[in-house]
Amino acid sequence: MSAISEADVRTRIERLMESDLSDRTGFLGAQYDLGLAWIHFPEGSGGLGAGRGFQRLVHDAVVAVDAPQPRYEIGYGMAAPTIAEVGTDDQKTRWLRPLFTGEEVWCQLFSEPGAGSDVAGLSCRAVQDGDEWVVNGQKVWTSNAHMARWGLLVTRTDPDAPKHRGMTYFGIDLHQPGVEIRPLRQMTGQAEFNEIYLTDAKVSEADRMGDVGDGWRVALTTLMNERVAIGGDTRDAGKTAMDWILEAWNDHGHDDPARRDEMMKLWVRSEVLRLNNLRAEETRTTGTPGPEGSIGKVISAELNKDAFAFALGLTGMAGTLFDGGYDLDQTRPVLDYDTLAEYFLRVRANSIEGGTTEVMRNILGERVLGLPGDVRVDKDVAWKDVVRN
Repeated sequence: MSAISEADVRTRIERLMESDLSDRTGFLGAQYDLGLAWIHFPEGSGGLGAGRGFQRLVHDAVVAVDAPQPRYEIGYGMAAPTIAEVGTDDQKTRWLRPLFTGEEVWCQLFSEPGAGSDVAGLSCRAVQDGDEWVVNGQKVWTSNAHMARWGLLVTRTDPDAPKHRGMTYFGIDLHQPGVEIRPLRQMTGQAEFNEIYLTDAKVSEADRMGDVGDGWRVALTTLMNERVAIGGDTRDAGKTAMDWILEAWNDHGHDDPARRDEMMKLWVRSEVLRLNNLRAEETRTTGTPGPEGSIGKVISAELNKDAFAFALGLTGMAGTLFDGGYDLDQTRPVLDYDTLAEYFLRVRANSIEGGTTEVMRNILGERVLGLPGDVRVDKDVAWKDVVRN
């Protein structure tokens, strides 16, 4: 841990606030160069090697003046911690700054048609050819792939090894021949998600993250940070699910005591989530978060579904109409919606994306409560010998 003090951080924040707030890329670039992007990251990688708690000072200062903030949580909350934890010095230098400024968007290429909740069952193949790897396979449910320059890619490199030990992890340039990105339209009309076909796509050996065959460990770093990114909001800024409920309550003149009681139960659940995430934030350091990320993921997924269903119910028959339109729209980032109806439809996915609620409960049962794990009959079987649908 560095000897950076609170006074040092505040001095850097003052220098940051001298930047042009109207220049998004320039402001975020200045924040990165001052070590205020991720304070707990190493110096020269957008951080100061200091305590994570100092990030709150930066966050509060940025929010207070409505300054630009990182826009794509997959890059900021998932790719960056993975790169900081396992990336080479060259990878940190090449990838972290444009990731933070939004000049290079990242996406996550994990799920496949035959490997969703069981990520380790994936079949996308990477074969080494000199200083390159040749990749063939299909990925699906890839958020923001149509906007992305880079992807977090986990592949099968040794089909003779058990599934968890035959994987290798890369950063892949999506702006190359052999990468086809197709939109998946959602019931909101948007297409945040995509399916990706990789046909003899190339990955440089310099873009491999972690050792050959160590892809599962690197993937866990990403997955645990993903759960924090999805369920770890401490709700200091922006419109929350409870804000939507209160707006619907006031707009439609409700005073039903039974509904008021239900609303208060939702508020209590939202406070439990917020306090859990504050505790997790205070204990986090650089690296893989603990199981508290899975706690927040479960709570937020179920809360969001219940909260937006309750809010939409308050609108009466108006809630049966969807005014968002169904024109294919790929211009907005994930979870950038304008209406209650859009959010109601979108949050249905919360209990699936980033790990299903069922998987999260298994993790909590095994890692937090110490319950016996599921029976895993394929644990020591070569991947190529595992029976698949």
